[in-house]
Amino acid sequence: MMNNPLNHFNYFAYGSNMLTARLAARCPSARALGPAIARGFTFAFAKTGADGSGKATLVAARNAALHGVIFRIDRSDLPALDRAEGGYRRIDDFPIEADGGARSAVTYIAEAPTDGLLPFDWYHALVVAGAREHELPKAYVDWLATQDNTADQRKVCEARARAFAALKSAGYETVNSALYG
Repeated sequence: MMNNPLNHFNYFAYGSNMLTARLAARCPSARALGPAIARGFTFAFAKTGADGSGKATLVAARNAALHGVIFRIDRSDLPALDRAEGGYRRIDDFPIEADGGARSAVTYIAEAPTDGLLPFDWYHALVVAGAREHELPKAYVDWLATQDNTADQRKVCEARARAFAALKSAGYETVNSALYG
């Protein structure tokens, strides 16, 4: 059977979904294709999560370049990705650079970015672990790791449990081991 390009799409991940284990739990068909760059954007924990913490988003910034990862995903997984990315606006035709050329990908940007948010430590660890996994530039990974975060004080949290499972499957035993190598 021929591989029909209409059956899949390219997805540009720049936050917690850069960690393959995290994205594959949401979209089992996800396959990493490699690093990518979004020109004219920077990274911020400026999307308010349902838990009140900061989540990753792209922020327009002249002369900036944001590193991320391009994945190939079966179109049948798009509804699951949309559900996971609630509170973001999906862009189906987002320009990126990968493999030395221009490409188009699906990505998500916060509807209403908010300054001053902090991510929970476990979410921050997912972002850094994904950047490390795909060998994004060391200076960028180091910069991501230095961003402020806050400890999640909730005794029971399903999202945190899923995050720890993804981190563990990627070889990290603790949040600190993901953040600081």
